[in-house]
Parts: sequence; structure tokens; C-alpha cells
Amino acid sequence: MALLNWSDKYSVGVKALDDQHQVLVKTLNDLHEAMTKGQAATVTGPLLHKLANYTAEHFTTEEKLLTTAKYPGLSAHKLKHVDLTKQVVEFIGRFERGEISLNVQLLNFLRDWLTTHIQKEDKDYGPWLNKNGIR
Repeated sequence: MALLNWSDKYSVGVKALDDQHQVLVKTLNDLHEAMTKGQAATVTGPLLHKLANYTAEHFTTEEKLLTTAKYPGLSAHKLKHVDLTKQVVEFIGRFERGEISLNVQLLNFLRDWLTTHIQKEDKDYGPWLNKNGIR
């Protein structure tokens, strides 16, 4: 059973970004599956790094599109990206130091972080990008 199922309610109306959001959701679900199958010890590190790396790639893509469209909220959006990246990197560091394990709390944080960012911050820019010819 997936921790998070993609649906149209997460769509920001820009195919490239929706596709990337779906990869992030899949990676989160892969982490959840590893935990439920008792494989967390062997796959969590690589999957957390994949999530962090892909998130950084996604943020770069998003920021380029927002820059191209002269999105007025770009500066604030970039700050949210910096904050979210720090949180994920902190979790990875804590995991690698053995301070935390992959557990429901960590998965819920990642799920909530992803859904809140998409549904709140990212939804705000969708209409602006569409209005400026980015779909």
C-alpha cells in the first residue's frame, strides 16, 4: 500500500513539474515499501540520497521556469526551497549517524513536506506559469 497516491489535486498545471513531483512521490513510496518489508536498513540510505538529489534537481528546474516567467514570488519560493533542502539534508545526516531510523515519523514528515509544498507553494505559481506560456 502506497503512503501517498498521486492524483490531479497535486497537479500544478505544468507537465514537466508534475512529472517530477510524481517521481518524488514514487521515491517516497519506495521508502515506505522498504520500511514495511523490513528492508529499511539496506535501502534507506540510497533512497534518501535519491530523494535529496532529485529534490535539488527539481528545485533547479522549477526555479528556472519561474525565472523565465518572471514569477513575482520567486525570491520567497527560493527561500522555501532552501529551508526544505536543509530539513531533508538534516534528516539524512541524522539517519547516517544512527540517530534516527526510517520510521513512520520520518515518512510522515517527508509525505507532509512534499504534499504541503506542492499543494500550497507550488499551486500558487501554476496559473502564473500557464499565463506566461509554460504548460
